[in-house]
Amino acid sequence: MRGHHVAIRVPDRDTAIQWYQDKLDWRVIHTWPYADQQLAYLAPPNDDRFMVELLAGGDLGPHKVPVYKDLGDSLKHAGYHHFCLTVADIEATVEELRRRDVKILSEPFQVNEISRKIAFFADPFGNVVELAEVI
Repeated sequence: MRGHHVAIRVPDRDTAIQWYQDKLDWRVIHTWPYADQQLAYLAPPNDDRFMVELLAGGDLGPHKVPVYKDLGDSLKHAGYHHFCLTVADIEATVEELRRRDVKILSEPFQVNEISRKIAFFADPFGNVVELAEVI
């Protein structure tokens, strides 16, 4: 087995697509309807092995994803937390995301136990994404 994609529920597919394109330079691989849903596969600019599937439409019900103040706040909730993207230079990536007005949840910090420097940011709907640089 190997990973293929992670699915993220968003309130508006087109707004989410635009954000991933504008802020992360991601590509739309495919869009399609399913029942009352509107779905899309998006991929990073240089990786065809991993995608994010956006799930939108239908009845979202009364449950909203919390918008986190910071990384510590995000760790207080059960269930799915984040997906991770590997980057070559985490400081440069965080600075570029900040320049693009992306909400940074944590500045880069080193985790010696996994030989990584990591940081976290959130999309406009509160979904958390981790960045990791191998050290």
